[in-house]
Amino acid sequence: MRPMPFHRPALLLALGVTGTLAAAGPLGAQTDYPLTPDSERRAGVLAGTVTAHRFESQVFPGTVRDYWVYVPAQYREDTPAAVMVFQDGGGYVKEDGRWRVPVVLDNLIDRGEMPVTVGIFIDPGVVPGPAGETPVRFNRSFEYDALGDRYARFLLEEILPEVEKDLNLTADPNLRAIGGSSSGGICAFTVAWNRPDAFRRVLSFIGSYTNLRGGEAYPSLIRKTEPKPLRVFLQDGSRDLNLYAGSWWIANQDMASALEYAGYDTSFVTGDQGHNHVHGSAVLPDALRWLWRDWARPIVASTGREGSDRHFVTQILDPTHGWELVSEGYEFTEGPAVDARGNVFFTDLRAGKIYRIEHATGKVELWKADSGGANGLMFGPDGRLFACQNGRQRIVAWDPDGTETVVAEGVGSNDLAVNARGEIWFTSPGQKQIRFIDREGRQRVVHEGIGYPNGIVLSPDQRLLAVADYATKWVWSFTVEPDGSLRNGQPFSRLETSDTPLDAAADGMTFDSEGYLYVATRSGIQVCDQPGRVTAIIARPQDSALANVVFGGPELDTLYVAAEDKIFRRVVRRRGVFPWKVVALPRPQL
Repeated sequence: MRPMPFHRPALLLALGVTGTLAAAGPLGAQTDYPLTPDSERRAGVLAGTVTAHRFESQVFPGTVRDYWVYVPAQYREDTPAAVMVFQDGGGYVKEDGRWRVPVVLDNLIDRGEMPVTVGIFIDPGVVPGPAGETPVRFNRSFEYDALGDRYARFLLEEILPEVEKDLNLTADPNLRAIGGSSSGGICAFTVAWNRPDAFRRVLSFIGSYTNLRGGEAYPSLIRKTEPKPLRVFLQDGSRDLNLYAGSWWIANQDMASALEYAGYDTSFVTGDQGHNHVHGSAVLPDALRWLWRDWARPIVASTGREGSDRHFVTQILDPTHGWELVSEGYEFTEGPAVDARGNVFFTDLRAGKIYRIEHATGKVELWKADSGGANGLMFGPDGRLFACQNGRQRIVAWDPDGTETVVAEGVGSNDLAVNARGEIWFTSPGQKQIRFIDREGRQRVVHEGIGYPNGIVLSPDQRLLAVADYATKWVWSFTVEPDGSLRNGQPFSRLETSDTPLDAAADGMTFDSEGYLYVATRSGIQVCDQPGRVTAIIARPQDSALANVVFGGPELDTLYVAAEDKIFRRVVRRRGVFPWKVVALPRPQL
């Protein structure tokens, strides 16, 4: 079956229904969408089995829920089966309702239009009340509408291992799908969005991409974030809900537009029904065919080479280069700094060591066995490596031969910036301060009050100082006075955050030659333009927060990131700047 682009509702047309993406409101009679023969039992088609279960969760404490497991007749114990999860499982698993998913799966698997797939149908959790009484809490919105990874963890840490006690399920994310309707639809997308390493096929009917719990943010995030390896089917009707949280019809159009803009393999099928299952259940068989087509071929992320050049992140990323592991096995990597040759130095903070990466070869060598608890590093104009030696409560500088000079004593410090004159600004998170050291070594406080000042970096023209507040979603911007004082401080760059936790965990930062700020955060490298807007989010190389980022290489065309126990690098289209050189910036696009 050929792919169905979002702007051509192919399934809808196949059913004899007309409509466009921007269909008007509820005019005229609603279309009656009949179920197709794929939703009916067929002679000669073997029926799978469905078993009922109950589960008490620890990820969602105190909740219990029913779930059902469908096993196709073609399942063989020695062959890992594909997996498909459905939220609100009780409605999907019934054979006398509208969805009749076991029947549809039997028919599609029998004809080879889907792989042999185990279906897992899960109801939302409830916290039980006293025996025989109504539950004291219904967990559906908390589980389904939230944007974090909690529900994905519930599936991966609890439900799938439970089912795998009896069945051989694949761990291949390409052969795992997840679907649902309404809040169950956004839940399906959220699981795959957070864990594309675990689920890559999404089926969403009348999805709640509205502000029930922040879901309206997804279209913007899709447009900013480096594309992920996902295939997404959307369905909605022009009479869908329009209430306090937003318009479902408009929200689904926004999602479809964002997915197409970012180069995703996506299909959006529209109708004229409301917030119900009439249309979705009618197109379910064709939606599953589309979702599972060519299932042996892995789903891959768009790189900008397939017509998605509009996605801003493709202006930064080189489509021929992904993340490359440089080195691993450290306790906690931090503070990458580039020298005049483009080589990168970094700390293993908890081990108290500093390493040097030769950019040309990627070879890593121990440079200093005792760093004194050094965290942030940066080279100065005299070729020395400056460091926040927090373990000894001082700022130090090392000559190329490793000779150490104390610059300031009695200070707690985290990260530092050095200008072209050799002056230093550094963050002192415990005191909520930014401090300045002049060329004579005199030290003073130049700002205080940021919740947790962390990463710090000068703009390429050295007129502005950016300071990340680790405890919020803000990067502060200050104008730099000739005497090192800071003026006009504003929480300037607004970073993207998730539900859990609320802070961005903004840490180390670097600038490119166009004045774009690259911020290492929990969700990836967030790139802010000169006016302070997040324009792109570069994916993390692994499932962990990023501690710091710097441009390396002789041409400063390679991003190096510190990611817990590892160092990664990636060639990009942008160029960095050496911190000891003043670089004029282009006028920003306001």
